[in-house]
Amino acid sequence: MIEVRELTKRYGSTLALDRLSFQVSPGRVTGFLGPNGAGKSTTLRVIVGLHGPTSGVALVNGRRYAEISRPLYEVGALLDAGTLHPGRTAFKHLACLARSHRIASARIMTLLEQMGLQGVAHKRVGGFSLGMRQRLGIAAALLGDPGVILLDEPVNGLDAEGIRWMRGLMRTLAAEGRTVLLSSHLMSEMALTVDHVLIIGRGRLIAESSMEDLAKRFYRDVLVRSPRHLELGGILQAAGMSVSSGPQDRLVVTGADTATIGDLAAERRIPIHELTQRSATLEDIYLEMTDEAADHRTADHRGGGRKGLGSA
Repeated sequence: MIEVRELTKRYGSTLALDRLSFQVSPGRVTGFLGPNGAGKSTTLRVIVGLHGPTSGVALVNGRRYAEISRPLYEVGALLDAGTLHPGRTAFKHLACLARSHRIASARIMTLLEQMGLQGVAHKRVGGFSLGMRQRLGIAAALLGDPGVILLDEPVNGLDAEGIRWMRGLMRTLAAEGRTVLLSSHLMSEMALTVDHVLIIGRGRLIAESSMEDLAKRFYRDVLVRSPRHLELGGILQAAGMSVSSGPQDRLVVTGADTATIGDLAAERRIPIHELTQRSATLEDIYLEMTDEAADHRTADHRGGGRKGLGSA
């Protein structure tokens, strides 16, 4: 488990984190979201001891990172795949880390194979693509088989197949009872990967919720398709619902859930071919929640459009 309590971090006159508090529980994939400058990367760096907090505390399994005697066995982190030594081979990079914790060489080869890097195990990292560096960084994070995993922008540089592989890996790790925290600006991918979200802005927690609860909170409408859609529309309107025409004989209904609509249709013996409850996308929710907390805006937003998505 990861616990962040009243975490504050200042860099001179800049307040990066402002009494930030949250918990990341095992057994689920948690997404860490926020605009540029929100404090995501700073938080991750404080958790793994790269930055010291001004006040407050960040704990991993009840201890500060610096108090963990063999950290690779408890915490795996990938914060920047670009920091790998370009002159080392993939195998040597992992071997240097493994030696510090007396991890067997067999574990290295197992991970390289799992990451799809067995064919380049003895090639220098300087010639790797960004996607290959990401895979090697994840291998390093998993080297000690840790129970807590933190990854900052883990799908950067991965192709479609690699992103799907990453999604499956994260879900597998969480299903094994591990604590998984992912920071990313790719809303569409996070919507497919995470079970729980933490949204921050200006160093403060804006929202914490399961994906299921977010969908309910930002419920939008119900899409209904029926060969007797005109008749059904009149019945739903008479019941107090708002009904408008959708594409291909569909109705867009607000003011009721799918069960209520289905029951009314069944009472009148009106066939239903589609009944879909729709919610706002994670991107829409994110943009709405962070509207007041974004430090960096695109030119379109300054003229009235939406914010760009960042990863800082």
